[in-house]
Amino acid sequence: MDINKITDSLNNAQHQAVTAPSQSVLVLAGAGSGKTRVLVHRIVWQIEHNNVSPHSILAVTFTNKAAKEMRGRIEQLINLPVQNLWIGTFHGIAHRLLRRHAAQARLPEGFQVMDSSDQLRVVKRLLNSLNMDEKTWVPREMQWYINAKKDEGIRAKHIPNTGDPHEQQRILLYRAYEELCNRSGLVDFGELLLRAHELLRDDHYLLAHYQERFRQVHVDEFQDTNTIQYAWLRLLTDGKDNLFIVGDDDQSIYGWRGAKVTNMYRFQTDYPNHQVIKLEQNYRSTGNILKAANQVIAKNQGRMDKELWTTANDGELISVYTAFNERDEADFVVEKIRRTWIAQGNKRSEAAILYRSNAQSRQFEEQLVAKGIPYRVYGGLRFFDRAEIKNALAYLRLLSNRHDDASFERVVNTPTRGIGAKAIDDLRHLAREHNISLWTAASRLNTRAINGFLHLITMLSQQAEGLELSERVDLVIRTSGLVELYQKDKQDKGEEKLENLAELVNAAKLFYFNKDNEEGMTELELFLTHAALESGEQQAEDDDDCVQLMTLHSAKGLEFKLVFLVGMEEGLFPSAQSVDDMARLEEERRLCYVGITRARQQLYMTYAESRRLYGRETNPRPSRFLRDISEELLQDIRMQASVSYPVTATKPTYNSGEFNKPRPAYPPPMPTKPVVTRTPVTTGRYKTGQKVSHAKFGVGVVIASAGEGAKESVMINFKQVGVKQLMLAYAQLDVL
Repeated sequence: MDINKITDSLNNAQHQAVTAPSQSVLVLAGAGSGKTRVLVHRIVWQIEHNNVSPHSILAVTFTNKAAKEMRGRIEQLINLPVQNLWIGTFHGIAHRLLRRHAAQARLPEGFQVMDSSDQLRVVKRLLNSLNMDEKTWVPREMQWYINAKKDEGIRAKHIPNTGDPHEQQRILLYRAYEELCNRSGLVDFGELLLRAHELLRDDHYLLAHYQERFRQVHVDEFQDTNTIQYAWLRLLTDGKDNLFIVGDDDQSIYGWRGAKVTNMYRFQTDYPNHQVIKLEQNYRSTGNILKAANQVIAKNQGRMDKELWTTANDGELISVYTAFNERDEADFVVEKIRRTWIAQGNKRSEAAILYRSNAQSRQFEEQLVAKGIPYRVYGGLRFFDRAEIKNALAYLRLLSNRHDDASFERVVNTPTRGIGAKAIDDLRHLAREHNISLWTAASRLNTRAINGFLHLITMLSQQAEGLELSERVDLVIRTSGLVELYQKDKQDKGEEKLENLAELVNAAKLFYFNKDNEEGMTELELFLTHAALESGEQQAEDDDDCVQLMTLHSAKGLEFKLVFLVGMEEGLFPSAQSVDDMARLEEERRLCYVGITRARQQLYMTYAESRRLYGRETNPRPSRFLRDISEELLQDIRMQASVSYPVTATKPTYNSGEFNKPRPAYPPPMPTKPVVTRTPVTTGRYKTGQKVSHAKFGVGVVIASAGEGAKESVMINFKQVGVKQLMLAYAQLDVL
């Protein structure tokens, strides 16, 4: 293709990154600056201009969706098939290496990849066999411990004995877990990366081969790499100047799951001949939104300096709403979406409500349901995470590998076939005592019910021979008893589960099987690996036109025309745990930066003066992140029931310059309780300013009302007890 066409659509900084000399390059890519375009065009430039073989290029990213998009765009630009190119996620590339070199990695050829829930089942089983009480040794915490150690490249044998009895128990579990996985041919996500690193580290011939093969190594979202991922990249590029990374330290928000933003800084030391190229032109947001994002993130110390800008106009000011409480906040947000967004013909899916904690979603969900507005909690259960799908896949895994203990345990009594907890405990004990798999133990135990299960799997395996993949999946679903199980299930969405199983057959029918895959895997093995890797990603996809609700962490990589950043309060955002920890506070600030830059046209930021969270009532102060934004970018949105404050009180307003005045300490002082204006506003059955009487709280004045019909509530300032919000259906108020 014409070389010039590769770079015609790029701005100056993008062009510089794409055409940079073959050396180590750090592309510091701000939010919405076109980093994927740069990465794709860089790969195409290497192929078309520098005559680098496509098979000599390695490109690594973090999600299957991103890898698929990258492959598609490269294929479109060079007009060549790219199925066999080494483009994929860290886990996918590591899995590919291990399949090709299973023997060198000390793995059986038919090893199985466990997803997170199957790994948890193994941990629970081991806790039981080691007589470790789950109340003391919480299974998910033990799972996290094992995964965290693997992310740091640490085996059980590497952990020093400090004399701490609790740590010794954790090490005992970790060691037993490693033994079981090795015996059963099971590999979890963390093991994929750790084992791939150990494979290259310990086999110098293999390492030299791949160092020579991959002349150019590209990494997307580099700020999200953890210790073992960076160590793996260092091995592959040792002594070479061929690492091209794209990342943004300002968007490093996954420290809680092992990501090391310090890898961005280590790169500059470990690759002294590197070049840094900044992408600062933003193609997503208006000028005011970008200015606010720049002001918030500028407070972080030691960051790699850059400033987002745009050729677009400044757009609307950022709206700030002060709610009475979380219910008022939710009512305001949903009403804004209903009256000023949907009513104007905009798509519901272009509106997003972003929050720091999952616990905040309930109020918004309730209001959306009450108003009849379709919504979706982004990041819910994905297809391959659903119980009925995992049950079907477990049967299929047993067809492929009888010694897959996690799959055996999952379906040995699903549907129920008379194999109780005692029988399963006996199997576990026998397997552990003789260092054998559960399948082998079952064949030795020789009971009627267990023999029936073994016969079922053997029969399914025989009948599945020669069938198409989709026919094999259908056979397993029907013959295993899963269909009958969910047909009888009238309470727990049985019909929906049957539809999901039918969709699994359809997924198998549409699954692309490359017979020439380098790993030599069967179609069933590839399909099962695809399912396991897909379930490892937490972001779901949905084409329905509905309002999007999600945590700020889930919002990364997405964009919306209208965004509400809610719960902007000290103790909530930033979280209470981060206030006294500089590193965690800076990550919270980066999270706010990510949230702000999700907005394309309109941004609302809300906080409540009173909030019930985690079962207790609080009176939070506005978030320090609000104070970081200058007053000329903000507009204070008044509540529907116009409220004023006494002259002795100080209400934080963003147009008065108050937030820019020096203060001896932050946060700003809390405003006093509001009093009613003399201009009543009708909001429901009651008017603002009306005097009412309550049997328990006495006489008060109506401040505002929220909701409609049976869900209508009223805010009242009582003389004796202050402001209370009451449901009208139960309040029994008398108008005075």
